[in-house]
Amino acid sequence: MADSTSKGVAVTPELRSYLIDHSVPQHAAHADLVAATRETLGDLAIMQIAEEQGPFLTWTTRLLGARRAVEVGTFTGLSALCIAEGLSEDGRLTCFDVNEQFVAVGRPFWERAGVADRIDVVIGPAAVTLATFRTDEPIDLAFIDADKPGYRTYYDLILPVLRPGGVIVFDNALYFGAVLTDSTDADVRAIQDLNDHVAADPRVETVLVNVGDGLLLARKL
Repeated sequence: MADSTSKGVAVTPELRSYLIDHSVPQHAAHADLVAATRETLGDLAIMQIAEEQGPFLTWTTRLLGARRAVEVGTFTGLSALCIAEGLSEDGRLTCFDVNEQFVAVGRPFWERAGVADRIDVVIGPAAVTLATFRTDEPIDLAFIDADKPGYRTYYDLILPVLRPGGVIVFDNALYFGAVLTDSTDADVRAIQDLNDHVAADPRVETVLVNVGDGLLLARKL
């Protein structure tokens, strides 16, 4: 029996389009990048952020007035495109990824949208490259959407260089609902651990929102 107290709604393709149509306007490069990712990578396209998360990231970036942002896990660059569009004109986004071939799919679309000059890409294991990362200003926004067992490490490396009031956003925070199960899957366990750890961390305050596969937002106090 359905829970009569629930106001949730399943996101159909039609509803997803409605969400996007009533959110931050998007450059045509967005839809073309989604299509190119599906055409080029097939089933691996599931690794791309949910399309409705894109406007949310742009809006959040603008809300923070972000000048400096980092991303861990870029894939073909849809999330990078959305964050870069939300940055101030002199803003910079540094993307950390391990696969230049995936990132290369997105580069032409960053160019088309006019934000390629705001994006730097660092290729290599993020646990290593983040540890040596230096920035001229504190980070305003971080987006983490990479290997799930690495989330805790990335959080610990980013939080010290995040400004007070800055935000870290973690994707896949609901992991298709598996966070409610006793799954032994390493990715599920990593997300469960991350959610519990960040929610209990006195250095931040959190909100977990049901957008896409779930976004956990942690604001540094």
